[in-house]
Amino acid sequence: MLKRIVPAFLALIMLLSLSGCGYNAMQQQEEEVYAAWANLESALQRRADLIPNLVETVKGAAAHEQGTLTAVVEARAKATQTTLSPEMLTNKAALANFQAAQGELSSALSRLMVVVERYPDLKANQNFLALQHQLEGTENRINVARTRYNDAVKTFNFSIRKFPNSLTNSLLLHLERKEFFEADPGAKTAPKVNFGTEAKAE
Repeated sequence: MLKRIVPAFLALIMLLSLSGCGYNAMQQQEEEVYAAWANLESALQRRADLIPNLVETVKGAAAHEQGTLTAVVEARAKATQTTLSPEMLTNKAALANFQAAQGELSSALSRLMVVVERYPDLKANQNFLALQHQLEGTENRINVARTRYNDAVKTFNFSIRKFPNSLTNSLLLHLERKEFFEADPGAKTAPKVNFGTEAKAE
């Protein structure tokens, strides 16, 4: 009879202690990572959606800059085709590939804005100024969304490693560490588009 009571007692203790072993907390934190990633993707998509109008506006006033415009269009196409599902956030190589595509788009946009400096009429174009303002705001949203995603990842990764969560995870959940969305290689801050309103970084 003792042999039946002991396992039942242990099972009861485990059931009652689930709230203290991180079972629910880890799953909630993983959902927070996914939500933060969705917000980052949304900000990146907003930037991609602005680019066609921006390119058309520049093309009308700077037809000779076809090479730069083509580079932006191609970088946008690559960035929008390179997708990453929430389940792939544990894949370092896949996330690096995604980041590289977004980095190429940021670089192409930066080069385009340098070209714009040669065209005073374009810089005075109200449609271009409106797009410029929207793009600047979007870059800021991307920076904020990336920071929030990385904060959620940091919290989650620590949570699945600390005791007793680590024990619960290894026995029941099997959740995997998520990868951070890092800055472009060689940069400590997010890439910024130069709109000609600030001094160029040296």
